[in-house]
Amino acid sequence: MGPYEYLVEKIDGDYAFLRRTDIESDDRMQVARALLPEETDEGTRLRWENLCYTVLEG
Repeated sequence: MGPYEYLVEKIDGDYAFLRRTDIESDDRMQVARALLPEETDEGTRLRWENLCYTVLEG
């Protein structure tokens, strides 16, 4: 599955709101922070592949 790329737009308590960046989309997806890498913060770029999120460098 994937890969898909996301930008963390907002963190609100135990949830992060992600926007997909590898396609044209204004939709935001709510994801539990427990599923994201520990170093995830607002503005972090993520890749989702094979049911796992990883931080994109640069």
